Amino acid sequence: MSKQGRKKQVLWIRVSTVKKALIGLCLLIVFIAVATYQIPAAKTTGSLGLPLSGKVIALDAGHGGPDGGAVSKQGVIEKDINLAIALYLRDYLQQAGAVVVMTREGDYDLAGDTRGYSKRKTEDLKQRAKFIEDKHADLFLSIHMNSFPSNQYRGAQTFYYPNHPDNAGLAALIQDEIKRNLENTDRVAKTVNTVYLLQALKMPSALVEVGFLSHPQESELLRDESYQRKVAASVYKGVLRYLSGEKAKVSSENP
Repeated sequence: MSKQGRKKQVLWIRVSTVKKALIGLCLLIVFIAVATYQIPAAKTTGSLGLPLSGKVIALDAGHGGPDGGAVSKQGVIEKDINLAIALYLRDYLQQAGAVVVMTREGDYDLAGDTRGYSKRKTEDLKQRAKFIEDKHADLFLSIHMNSFPSNQYRGAQTFYYPNHPDNAGLAALIQDEIKRNLENTDRVAKTVNTVYLLQALKMPSALVEVGFLSHPQESELLRDESYQRKVAASVYKGVLRYLSGEKAKVSSENP
């Protein structure tokens, strides 16, 4: 072999080695990010064998911009926690191969120049629904927080509207993972008929109220980044089970 040929071979080997190292590093990062939460096995699809390859998932971080949502006595604002958890959830879903679209990725709404709080809220929700429909999402998830005049209630809970045959099962699987991983709630998935986006969208959908801002201890817990990641990972695992074809046992609703 000529000297020039040996140089080309060495160069090819080095490039190949670098590529393998980069792929290995990416896989290691994904493993570290989700291994803590014991992600369940799933059917693999796509050329890379990622379980959510080809799936388009729409995420909605509730409220935003002038609409802050609920506010705790400690000053925790719902819109901020919703977005933080939605972004962590986006990361988990993308690592599994999903294409994730979000109604917002910052502190804003989709109402444009609409004036008046009530009119802005209505326009914002309509634009969120249109955005999700235009993206042809296979699945929709909305992240919110709960609040109640009494501070005795706590615990994350998943809600759905029965306009799609899979909604009850999707919500039940998410709630099962929330109960299993957070270990601080015995709530079950529940129907709701007052959420515009759940009623307007026709793909499998669920809304997760990740906790009560009116509960002092839970409000503080929801500010913790590690807990936010744990909540996001729980929702992710429920989605993974659903998209892997698992059928949930739907429990009777609690009041």
